[in-house]
Amino acid sequence: MVEKTGHLLIVDDNKVNRILMTRSVEMLGHRASVAHNGKVAMQMLAEDDYDVLLLDIEMPEMDGFQVLEALKGDPTLRDLPVIVTSSVEGLENVVRCIELGAEDYIAKPVNKVLLQARLNSSLERKQLYDEQKRLLGRFATEEVAQDLQASGFAIGGSRITATVLFCDIRDFTALSEPMPPEATIELLNTYYTLMFEAVTSHGGIVNLMVGDGLMALFGAPQPVDNSAQSAISAAQEMSRMIDMLNEERTALGEKRLKVGFGVATGEVVAGYAGTQTRATYTCIGKTVNLAARLEAHTKIVDRAILFDAETRQNLSASADCEQLEEALFKGFSELTEVFSIRN
Repeated sequence: MVEKTGHLLIVDDNKVNRILMTRSVEMLGHRASVAHNGKVAMQMLAEDDYDVLLLDIEMPEMDGFQVLEALKGDPTLRDLPVIVTSSVEGLENVVRCIELGAEDYIAKPVNKVLLQARLNSSLERKQLYDEQKRLLGRFATEEVAQDLQASGFAIGGSRITATVLFCDIRDFTALSEPMPPEATIELLNTYYTLMFEAVTSHGGIVNLMVGDGLMALFGAPQPVDNSAQSAISAAQEMSRMIDMLNEERTALGEKRLKVGFGVATGEVVAGYAGTQTRATYTCIGKTVNLAARLEAHTKIVDRAILFDAETRQNLSASADCEQLEEALFKGFSELTEVFSIRN
């Protein structure tokens, strides 16, 4: 079996213990950093990444129990493997450490063979956890990943006020029909990369992709100061990115892309929909339907960005907006006020 190596943080108020432990772990091929109490250790954990924490219990200012409690309450640190190395006796102390999240408990003086086995096990667990984080980051946005870490996973949703953005490449079927599949995928990947960058840079998340269309949410799962302004700013940046892409496509003799954006602000139900084995973070409600209708309406009125009255109310008075003719959308019993950013 190939032994794993890692960066360890040794926390002990005794200088001799720190030196001996550092020597032991370095002889096992690991890199070691040291802290002389729990308070210093927490500061170091906030500034750098570590693979395993070797923690003493009896320390001034902040003891080992307090460190374990702090780690347990921090979503970014609670999965860090902790091995308690202490001379504190009593089964109740061992049990308390394990209940607070410690991976293991090794009594001092530390047996080097036992330490090596415990470190290998802890490093393997840390490696698996890091891989899970990488996979989560690949298939979920950073905001959703943070929400999962902070709140955990539960099917269901809550009512919030947020802003929804839909965008879609106009006449994409006709555009892609003569293209080979590889070129179509390459175009979509380029398009999505640009759109994702604009959405995330303004505090939104992309929570749905269907063909050449996407849906973005601003204000959930993480709040933003002004979800309406964030969504409109994202739409404007997305539009500018498409213009830049079109310059390259024109130079290559390729057809230009035309993209429409629909934005609506209001109450939505946001949360995890699906089953315990397969779910996604999404939102539903009248606001979502309105944003989709506004995006479709861009083709009729020949405007790139359309939005509703509530979104307009949350924009600055100096925003260069134009009120268009009211529209009766499918599924809505009343006329909807429609606004546009001037071209």
